[in-house]
Amino acid sequence: MKIIIGLGNPGQEYSGTRHNIGFEIIDGLKETSGFPDFESNKKFNAEISKGSIDGAETLLVKPQTFMNLSGTAVRSLLDFYKLAADDIIVVQYDLDIALGKYKVSADSSSACHNGVQNIIDQLGTQKFKRLRVGIGEERDGAPVCRLGAHDFVLGKFSEEEKKTIESIRGNIVSEIKNLL
Repeated sequence: MKIIIGLGNPGQEYSGTRHNIGFEIIDGLKETSGFPDFESNKKFNAEISKGSIDGAETLLVKPQTFMNLSGTAVRSLLDFYKLAADDIIVVQYDLDIALGKYKVSADSSSACHNGVQNIIDQLGTQKFKRLRVGIGEERDGAPVCRLGAHDFVLGKFSEEEKKTIESIRGNIVSEIKNLL
């Protein structure tokens, strides 16, 4: 079994924000892979959809703990299913990657992402795969340092930004499937 975890915050006020790109990617994967609707699971404090991708039993998970405590839900899932950290893929936003780009990481630090750091702390390891979806800005090929990052991350995508995300969504879903 594999678990694909999208990071985000529960609640309508976070829907459509840069912060919740992990939830949005997981929602897209659910649709394209024919998974059933997400169901709330209080035991794991997460919304879960169970299905199969290329013959592999897979859980799509949206922790409902708020992003900075995502590790609690991830830890309980791994314990219940008797899985290891390398059985998960975490989909997260990354402010240091330009919008329209993404990177795959494995066995790497949190790079100051509180949700990822909480997962590392709860699991006692950073040996899991991450798909980092860019929400940042780039000028002349270099990331732009942003003051007020908190407000930016919690802001809604513009219509132009939504189009950019939509243009790479299929590539991201393919990348996730390749990681399985």
